Amino acid sequence: MTEEAPRPIPKVLIIDDSRMVRASIIKHIRGRFEFREEADGEAGWQALVVDPSVEVVLTDIGMPQLDGYGLLERIRSSKLPRLQHIPVIVISGDEDDAAREKARLLGADDFITKGISTTELLARLDSMSRLAQTRRDLEESRAALAQQQGMDAITSMVTESQLNWQGAQALWDARQSDGGISAMVIDIDRFDDIVARHGIKVAELVARKLSRILTAKVRQEDAVAQLGPGRFAVLSPVSDALSCCAFALRLQKAIRKLVMTYREDRIRISVSAGVASSGSDSAQTVNHLIGVAVQRVAEGARAGGGRVVGDNGEVNDDEVERALRQSLSIDQMLLRLAMGDATEARGQLPEILARLMPLLELIESELCCGIPVAALASIKTDPHVRGDDKREA
Repeated sequence: MTEEAPRPIPKVLIIDDSRMVRASIIKHIRGRFEFREEADGEAGWQALVVDPSVEVVLTDIGMPQLDGYGLLERIRSSKLPRLQHIPVIVISGDEDDAAREKARLLGADDFITKGISTTELLARLDSMSRLAQTRRDLEESRAALAQQQGMDAITSMVTESQLNWQGAQALWDARQSDGGISAMVIDIDRFDDIVARHGIKVAELVARKLSRILTAKVRQEDAVAQLGPGRFAVLSPVSDALSCCAFALRLQKAIRKLVMTYREDRIRISVSAGVASSGSDSAQTVNHLIGVAVQRVAEGARAGGGRVVGDNGEVNDDEVERALRQSLSIDQMLLRLAMGDATEARGQLPEILARLMPLLELIESELCCGIPVAALASIKTDPHVRGDDKREA
């Protein structure tokens, strides 16, 4: 029979602007609990964010900068599950019943008075630390279940192995239907600088924010996974590189508007994206496709960041809009041809051929109906040659 490993000593965060109160509580719990102390709510909040070992919070209500009510609001509205559910005990002094009720409604789990006995304080803290352990065990069980289902329980993204599996399926489907699949790799620019300046915990919160934006903006059929610190991948079945580049540019604009604060610093981030597609990059595997996108996002980082890089280099809004307009104009030209108006189509035959050439090549290879693919290819590669010039030649 194997013995269970001893449970680590729980850590309590004590937040009170009175040094005497903090010293009194520490005297009661020393040896039974680890502790960390802060003199106001703002400092206590920052300690909670960066110190995941804190299991229970003891906080006063009346404090400078951020009082106990404000701290409770931040904790219960946090996006971090470990903070949303962390037990909070309010240190009650002269507060009346209305103050206690307000704290309870904001999420306080328990109340103690400043003259509490050692035995009662230890019993309350022990009860709250066991509650925290039970919640952690439940979250770990949920995470294990999510992992079996190919999902990250915290970010709601797929795992990297699930991304590869889904991508392989999508790539196979694309080949059967002569369709395509695109991959986009997104990096937080200068992520190592964020780690160096603010610490890994804050950098992880920044990455978490980006992951939430990504999962909210992608299509239901797309798959998003985290490849590493500050790096994410998006696989888009039945999507071309142009659509992915357009998405990446929209994402960049959304990120530029994002401002996060840590203590007194305002953190702004930018992202770079590398885009690859199974059609233009002839990818045989999902790993190859993602690898090409990784190389391109690295190009964007070397160019200073804030770039979107596709198979023809950096892409900007004007290029994407022009390409989208060209795609739309073919539909418009077909409609005009059906109505007997060929003027606009005659003036843009090379551009039209460039868009339609893959379809013409497929028709010729499947039906062998004599389409002069080579001759048409020479027209599409020479933008100075128009339909009338070819006929005259």
